[in-house]
Amino acid sequence: MALKVLMRKKELTEKQKQLVELRKVSETFPTREINLEKAIEEAETEEEKKVVEEEVEKFEADKAENEAAIAETETEIAGIEAEIEEIERSAPVGSPAEQPKNKEEKRGNIMPMNTRRFFGMTPETRDAFLAREEVRDFIEAVREIKTRGITNGSLSVPEVMLELLRDNMEQYSKLTKYVTLKPVGGTARENIMGAAPEGVWMEAEGELNELDMSLNQVEVDGYMVGGIIWIHNNLLKDSDLALGSEIMDQLGKAIGKGVDRALLYGTGTKMPVGIVTRLAQTSAPSNWPTFAPAWTDLHTTNVKKLNINGTTGAAFYASLIEALGVAAPNYSDGKAFWVMNRKTHINLMTKALAFDAAAALIAGVNNQMPIIGGSIEEIELVGDNEIIGGFGSVYILAEREGSALEKSEHARFAQNQTGFKGYARYDGMPVFGEAFVMVSFDNTDAATTSTFETDYANTELGALAVTSVAGTLSGDTLITVAGAEASGTTLGYKVLGKAAAVKSGDSSTGYTAFTTPDDITAATGKVITVVEFDAAGRAIKVGTCSVVAKA
Repeated sequence: MALKVLMRKKELTEKQKQLVELRKVSETFPTREINLEKAIEEAETEEEKKVVEEEVEKFEADKAENEAAIAETETEIAGIEAEIEEIERSAPVGSPAEQPKNKEEKRGNIMPMNTRRFFGMTPETRDAFLAREEVRDFIEAVREIKTRGITNGSLSVPEVMLELLRDNMEQYSKLTKYVTLKPVGGTARENIMGAAPEGVWMEAEGELNELDMSLNQVEVDGYMVGGIIWIHNNLLKDSDLALGSEIMDQLGKAIGKGVDRALLYGTGTKMPVGIVTRLAQTSAPSNWPTFAPAWTDLHTTNVKKLNINGTTGAAFYASLIEALGVAAPNYSDGKAFWVMNRKTHINLMTKALAFDAAAALIAGVNNQMPIIGGSIEEIELVGDNEIIGGFGSVYILAEREGSALEKSEHARFAQNQTGFKGYARYDGMPVFGEAFVMVSFDNTDAATTSTFETDYANTELGALAVTSVAGTLSGDTLITVAGAEASGTTLGYKVLGKAAAVKSGDSSTGYTAFTTPDDITAATGKVITVVEFDAAGRAIKVGTCSVVAKA
């Protein structure tokens, strides 16, 4: 029986190699198809059209034959695997057939699974996860993208894969583990207990007094965070482990960074309300929920400016801990967290330097705030010598259902990349702002806002007024631009036979920089496209006109 298993495994290896070669052939079809499209457009004579027609027929036949061969080979591989599994299942305990040479051998795939941990899973748990039918279907559908351009397609992420991404959000979002995460299916109202009443003392035989209980409610929606991520097609040909890991890793990083910034500095407009934003409010916002806890002004009591950076030891920490102690644990689970950048964290450590019994220098602050406790998290978007924190359980973060992974056509065909649009939907707010505090200890005002990534895709291009008149020298035209921003931007131009296609957020690559007004060399009748780029080098305004050059 053991010999039969070895024979079938050898046959399996051969079939897998055959499948590799067939898939390599299938990778040539997109290029052939593009070349044929060009040939069809360029064919003019009857002879040329006939040659192209024959090539098209051959292409269709080759593609159909390859797809059929792949399907047949995959079926044969599945049959061999099932036969091997049946033989090994029926083998006596301890028989050689029960001991595969490579315990990490992948089933139904080309490459052996490597042994690195997959999102914290053991190899056994990982294999079971990747063997799930819905996960296998998802990964195979993703692989097909590199050989077929699919328009308006959408791959729903299997629920088991979404759960894995949620479970690993702590790896990417450093703050979600401290707040109260509530999965919701739409606009939701979350009930919040108000202040607990105080019991009334009385005689043991007396009648109990009625106690008042207050119930508050906040409303949360689901705004979207995410973007396009590009993955090299070589990864799509790799093992399920590499593909699944790369996609979820990139999705997690993108979403996690956006969520962390919003939890701290979210404006409340198409995103959650951040902790710092709530503390900095000087009046109740117009969208404050009707039944939410009463809004209170915290911008002086809970946003602190200290002048203690020049001190160390007890003098420093006494003032800092007193300021951080403003955060009230009422209604929370009593667990605090403190956010700062690495430079600030190291600063805290150096201010607590001491010598142990062996005269060795030690730092008194590692990952816990001294005296008052609470975990320290390093996030670089927080300013130097600033600390934000409090009791995160009173922050409600609502997670909407329906996350998805949408894919592009071959938008980056030349770069051999496929695009995946990953997104998630969240909303949230600190229900009780009194539970949080922000401290700056270098005698500067704490930064209460943060710059979010610009939503270029949903912002219309502004308009520039561009004029062209004859320039100073022969062949020159004087270009004048009106409507540009007063400062902080740059201009660039292209001269073509027609207006250049420009989208909001396009890169400045390929444009010639200039300042208005200025003479440039261009031929009369050509069209000049002038684009204004922001500080990040992204298009925000555009204007065009026909060139008038000096004869």
